[in-house]
Amino acid sequence: LRLRDFHLPYSRITPISNVGLQVAISNAYTEVDGDWRVKFLFIRDHGSFNLKVENIYIKIVLRLGADTTGKPTISTSNCSARASKVGLRFSGKLKWLYNLFHRVIESKLRKNLESKVCDNVAKSVQNELQKQVQTLPVTARIDDKIGIDYSLVAPPRASHKSLDLDLKGEFYSLAHRSSVPFSPLPLAFPSDHERMVYFGASSYFFNTAGIAYHKAGALVFEITEAMLPKDAGFSLDTSIFSAFIPQLEEKYPNMPMKFRLSTPTAPFLNIGPGGISFQPIVDAQAYAILPNSSLAPLFLLSLTGNVSAVINVRSGRIVGSLDVGRIRLSLKDSAVGTFQVQLLQSIMNFLTSSVLLPHLNARLDEGFLLPLPDRIQLSNILVRFHQ
Repeated sequence: LRLRDFHLPYSRITPISNVGLQVAISNAYTEVDGDWRVKFLFIRDHGSFNLKVENIYIKIVLRLGADTTGKPTISTSNCSARASKVGLRFSGKLKWLYNLFHRVIESKLRKNLESKVCDNVAKSVQNELQKQVQTLPVTARIDDKIGIDYSLVAPPRASHKSLDLDLKGEFYSLAHRSSVPFSPLPLAFPSDHERMVYFGASSYFFNTAGIAYHKAGALVFEITEAMLPKDAGFSLDTSIFSAFIPQLEEKYPNMPMKFRLSTPTAPFLNIGPGGISFQPIVDAQAYAILPNSSLAPLFLLSLTGNVSAVINVRSGRIVGSLDVGRIRLSLKDSAVGTFQVQLLQSIMNFLTSSVLLPHLNARLDEGFLLPLPDRIQLSNILVRFHQ
């Protein structure tokens, strides 16, 4: 057999309600020629043939599901094939005899081909397509501490307009994965279907990230003298705080300082039409850096404030930026006596807005990769916030 020509000029994939996807192929065409030889008792003959099959119509319905690991499954729900025109011609010494029976042979070939198409479709779906979808990853590594789980939490749902996938969207610590202490709220999509893909992420998605990074000890940040802007107008040492805390001048005169910022609890955010907002609680531990480079704890402040965030998608990455309102201070502990923390308000606001925020926004601007399948790119992206 020699395959001379093969065309699939028109194919279409459409969702089928409550089942999955329908693949429809129409007006397919193929041409095959080859050689034949027959040996039966005293009859021996050989020759060649030409076979054309035109107007081939194939309809395949694929049932979509999910296994216990959250990976997609796919199987053949229904299949039909029809070839409206089959033409066969023989050559050889007795071609005139064989060609007398071409209509009978063509009818047999048509029925056989139509049956074989669906047999092979079922085998291909089971042995190739199903194995292929089973290789799709349902987790991804974000960095050296955090991963994301986007396994299916339910079988895909098909309607006459769309195919909906419910993904877990949960961040976790690579070192130790534990259950999330809250459940996701229902996530509703806009009713329009003007765009090809709609992707929704609820507050659960972002809050599991906060929990994972908090458990991994990644929400710790240090502010040192080297990080101050050149136009700060002051040095980060005990002399600037001595005006508010006289005990510093007595115990640690003119010594460099640093702040270690950490979150006692994971930040919990909300999403609304205006974007993302949250009120994190941050512990700011102040240290004096002694001549031998050891650290002497000075005081521990609790910082609270309103933080807003804007999220966007750029080049296949989720990027964002933070904006911090005026922060409020309270004294949690002190090794240098009590003092009025309100006097430190302007300094802490400056360190937050001029040192901490630019470093956080620089990291958020690098972004986090979207878990997209290979060779898939997004274009004409629009990001909107909903309640």
